[in-house]
Amino acid sequence: MTTLRNAALEAWMKEHGYSSNSLADAVNSAVGDLTGRVGGLDGSSVRDWKAGRVRWPKSATRVALEKVTGLPATALGFLPRGRAPSSAPAPPPEDPVERRRFLTAGTALAAVAATPSSGSSRRVGKGDVDRLQCRFDEIIASDHRHGGQPGIEQKAAWLADEALALQSSGSATQRVRAYVYGCAAAFRSSAMWAAIDGRRYSDAVRHMREAQALAEMAADPAIKFRIWSHAGTLYRHMRRPSEAVAANDVARNLLITRRDPMFACLGHARQAACHGLTGDTTAVQRALGHAQESLDRADPGLARPAWMIAVSNGAELESLALAAHLSLGNFEQAESHAHRSLALLRPHMQRDRALNVARLAHAQLGQDEADIAVATAMSIPPDLVARHPRVTATIAGFDRQLRARAASSTLTRAWDEYAHAHLANIA
Repeated sequence: MTTLRNAALEAWMKEHGYSSNSLADAVNSAVGDLTGRVGGLDGSSVRDWKAGRVRWPKSATRVALEKVTGLPATALGFLPRGRAPSSAPAPPPEDPVERRRFLTAGTALAAVAATPSSGSSRRVGKGDVDRLQCRFDEIIASDHRHGGQPGIEQKAAWLADEALALQSSGSATQRVRAYVYGCAAAFRSSAMWAAIDGRRYSDAVRHMREAQALAEMAADPAIKFRIWSHAGTLYRHMRRPSEAVAANDVARNLLITRRDPMFACLGHARQAACHGLTGDTTAVQRALGHAQESLDRADPGLARPAWMIAVSNGAELESLALAAHLSLGNFEQAESHAHRSLALLRPHMQRDRALNVARLAHAQLGQDEADIAVATAMSIPPDLVARHPRVTATIAGFDRQLRARAASSTLTRAWDEYAHAHLANIA
C-alpha cells in the first residue's frame, strides 16, 4: 500500500516554526503533564508522522499533541486505524474513560480543580500553592530551553486557568487565596512572554490584560513587576518606544525595586533597551550605569524567583546592553557586551544564547568584519534558528544587511548557499 505524506502536519509545523526535534520535545513535555512521566519521542518519531508511516499515534501521545497544537488529531492529518486515507475526516471513536485518564493522570492540580465546591470540606493550603509554584518553575525551565513556542504559551495559559479553578475547589484563608491569584498571574505572565518571544503580539496583549488583572488580586509584588516589565518589552518589540518606557516606568517604580536592587537592575537595563530605539545615547548610558550600580548593591544570596536567574549573575544586563548598543549603532560596545553575555549565560539557556550570537554577528558586520560575522552566524545550530522566531528574525536581518553591503562578493555567495541549504525560513 502506498504511504501518503502527512501534508497537514508538515504545514502546521512550518507555519509555527517547529522542527521534528522541537515538536518531539514539546509533545514529550505535554505527555509528562498529562501522565506524570515525560514522553520518549525523538525527531525520528515525528518524521514517521510526517512521512505517513504512523497514521494514528498512541492515545497519550495523541492527546499531548492536541494540547500542544490546539487542534484535533484529524485536523493534523492523522487517520484512525482502519479508515482509508480518502475518507472524510471526522472525530475518531475513542473510549472517553481512557481519554480522561490521560488528561488527569499525574496532575493533582487538575483533579483538585474538578472537585465540586458545594458541600466540600476540602481546604486549599500552602501545599497547593507549592505545587503550583513547581509547575511555574517548569514553565520557566521550558522557556529557557525552547523559547516562545505555542505549546509553552498554551500550557501556561491552561495552568493559569487551573489555578483559578483551584479557588473554587474548597475553602482557604485570604492569604492563601492571594497566593493562588499570584500563581495564576505568574502563569499568565509566562503565556504573555511566550507570545512576545514568538512574535505573536496580539496574543501577548490579551495575556497581558489578564495577567495585570490577576496581579491586582495577588500578594506577589515580584509578579506585578514581571508583568509590567514584560509589557515594556512587548511595546519595545512592537516598535512603540514611548509606551515601552511608560510601562517599564511602572515596573521600576514598584516598591520591590527599592527592597531588592536586583529588580531595580532589571528595570534600568530594560529601560536602556527602550531608549536604544529612540537613539538617545545619553539615556542609554545613564540607564545602564544605574543598572550596574543596582547589581553591585544587590545581595547575591537572596532567594529570588527562577525567572531572575539570568539577572542575578549579570547575564541579562549584558544582553540588554547588547540590544541597546546595537540599536544605537555602537557596534564595538555591542560586541563587547555580546561576549560578556555569552560567558555568563547558563548552558540550558539555548534561546538566549542563539539570540545573542545572532546579535554578535550583527555587531561584527557593523564593524566591516564580514568574514568573522558570517562565521559567527553560521555557528548557530540551524534548528535553533528555525525554532525561535526572534532568532529567525535577527538572522533574517543579518542576511539583508550582508547583501546590502556586498551583494556580489564571494563571501555573500557562500552565505547564500549556506542559508538556502539550512535556513529556508529566514526569507
